[in-house]
Amino acid sequence: MPRVQQPTWPDESARAGVFDQLRAAPPLVFAGEVDVLRGRLAAAARGEAFLLQGGDCAETFAESTADRIRNKIRTILQMAAVLTYGASVPVIKMGRMAGQFAKPRSADEETRDGLTLPTYRGDAVNGHGFTETDRLPDPERLWRTYTTSAQTLNLLRAFTAGGFADLREVHSWNQGFVSGPGYDRYEQLAREIDKAVRFMNAIGADFDAIQGVEFYSSHEALLLDYEEALSRIDSRTGEVYDCSGHFLWIGERTRQLDGAHVDFLSRVRNPIGVKLGPDASVQDALALIDALDPEREPGRLTFITRMGAGKIRDRLPALVEGVRDAGAQVAWVTDPMHGNTITSSNGYKTRRFEDILDEVVGFFEVHRALGTVPAGLHMELTGDDVTEVLGGAGLIDEAGLERRYETLVDPRLNHQQSLELAFLVAEMLAER
Repeated sequence: MPRVQQPTWPDESARAGVFDQLRAAPPLVFAGEVDVLRGRLAAAARGEAFLLQGGDCAETFAESTADRIRNKIRTILQMAAVLTYGASVPVIKMGRMAGQFAKPRSADEETRDGLTLPTYRGDAVNGHGFTETDRLPDPERLWRTYTTSAQTLNLLRAFTAGGFADLREVHSWNQGFVSGPGYDRYEQLAREIDKAVRFMNAIGADFDAIQGVEFYSSHEALLLDYEEALSRIDSRTGEVYDCSGHFLWIGERTRQLDGAHVDFLSRVRNPIGVKLGPDASVQDALALIDALDPEREPGRLTFITRMGAGKIRDRLPALVEGVRDAGAQVAWVTDPMHGNTITSSNGYKTRRFEDILDEVVGFFEVHRALGTVPAGLHMELTGDDVTEVLGGAGLIDEAGLERRYETLVDPRLNHQQSLELAFLVAEMLAER
């Protein structure tokens, strides 16, 4: 089958050697964890929970440090606290972490000053520097993707089970960030949670449920060499799980019905997502359901829409209606980032925060009008105070992009912008 968006490895024997290493390596996640997540996503599709999925557009080896991982985790924990307390809904916490080291690209090559080199496809494939050495695809990077993902998951599990995620620590999650409207509003909410926790303590409530959290990893299943090598047969059931992550998704560029990505993910038991852009038709959606979820299993399939603020109210209703009328049980999630990308006048790839908010509002408006369920939010964000997205309470303008623009691929919400978005979504969930 066609294997699109795959690097051209210069040495087949080297690629095969790394593939064999990965085949023999321990799994990164376990089948039992994957099964629990599938049940959680089924609840989200019914409106009984909400998925919060966030993290870097593309992880890098250099930035997979303890501090940066911690900052991403606590940003997602803070957003989840806002959503849970503001809307009284359980939140499924999921990071675009421990595997999001590759990105699809619109062109195979890039030309600068007359020099043409392979496109940067993420640290899992090649380097970002514009030299022949950096841009040469190196299969050894697949092994480093595995080891870095293992280290990230180790930290993630330690943070979420070792006391860092305890709901009694809501104030400490805000330490180290500069003051601002988003932080001030969060501090007010933290005081309310703290008051509720003290009340629970006074009446002898059991705190086991708030001492740790479930936190799942996800990434785009883009590099088939990596995903195939990390698939394992579950000893309990004899079924195949892709043990590179709990939740995997297929991108807009790789969702061809006759392609290798759809075929591969149709064969694994993980819950899976598919990105749907503004040109996706009802027929596309129904065909993908038949291919990926023929049994119509709750929690199996998530559609992640990326329409753009100017198109979501026009394009999404027909998709949702068509899937609903066909009797399929999918979770609808919005990705308000990828459809709103622009280039600033000073040359930065960016997004306007107001467009991101507008697409989220449009997503909720469509589901409210149809009586269907808005099941989640899929964000590109970081726990650091970068300046990559225009607007927000910090009033980042085009000149401000130059202060701390760090992403190598797509612009991300910073910590304060992420909190602002969480408060908006909490209000809309409460209305639902």
